[in-house]
Amino acid sequence: MRVLFLGSHLCDRFLRDGHEVVGLDNFATGSPDNIAHLADVGAFSFVRHDISAPTTAVGALGGRFDGVLHFASPASPVDYLEIPIETLKVGSLGTFNALDVAQSHGARFFMASTSEVYGDPLVHPQPESYWGNVNPNGPRSVYDEAKRFAEAATMAYHRTFGVDTRIVRIFNTYGPRMRPHDGRVVTNFIVQALNGEPLSVYGDGSQTRSFCYVDDEVEGLYRLFFSGDAEPVNIGNPNEFTVLQLAELVLELTGSRSAIARLPLPTDDPKVRCPDISRARAMLGWEPAVALREGLIRTIEYFRTLGASGRLEKGMETRTLGHG
Repeated sequence: MRVLFLGSHLCDRFLRDGHEVVGLDNFATGSPDNIAHLADVGAFSFVRHDISAPTTAVGALGGRFDGVLHFASPASPVDYLEIPIETLKVGSLGTFNALDVAQSHGARFFMASTSEVYGDPLVHPQPESYWGNVNPNGPRSVYDEAKRFAEAATMAYHRTFGVDTRIVRIFNTYGPRMRPHDGRVVTNFIVQALNGEPLSVYGDGSQTRSFCYVDDEVEGLYRLFFSGDAEPVNIGNPNEFTVLQLAELVLELTGSRSAIARLPLPTDDPKVRCPDISRARAMLGWEPAVALREGLIRTIEYFRTLGASGRLEKGMETRTLGHG
């Protein structure tokens, strides 16, 4: 399991329920700080490895796995556009390698896909039955198409080899342990507000997003792993906000006097993004419980602690590219 941000919270959940967890990551887009609290947990072990390469390091641990959760991939537009080839490789080669581990161990395979498979959607909100509106050679395609390929590979192993699989389509998730300068809209706005810098709003800010607090997201992922089926499932918050509404709420909650800076709209930036979670409600009995205001309060407090330790230095470039 990849152990940065969302993966680290999921590790905590599995460990809390008495499971043994092996984390695997190459830290291409993050830091080991998110698992520092697990250093002395006997049921947790870690392998530093790139899943795009053969997984001999995992095999050397011995024992058998009951589940393989494939979360490996940059998720921020800035990250996957800086390392586009690596992003494509982890979605293709990395997925095959992770599937091979699951098949060889007779383990359940859990594929972390994304709402980006819907592209700039023409159907709203997006149900799992919607095939998407993706530009296959645009700048975001290195991530969008990598995840679409990973879903196809997962279903091929399920149909061909009988691998027990799950596919989750994750919508915008936020909360503690996000990297301060990862280029995603929630972190951008919070860091800019706390540093007194202008908030970067692309276009007129009318684009919509849905924001799911990490505790809610992890609960949905956990239930899907144990109780889902092989077909894709949206896990996200169906409450929709414009980017401008998010910016204004962050300014209110931080008490910041930052201005809002209008920037040109990037290529292929989705105009709307909101999940239809009917399947998750019916199959898993899941829906998010944490309102955006409450989740932002918790997240802002986390970033304030980073600021107190000097990790939100004023003047540090906040990397932005769209409202990913």
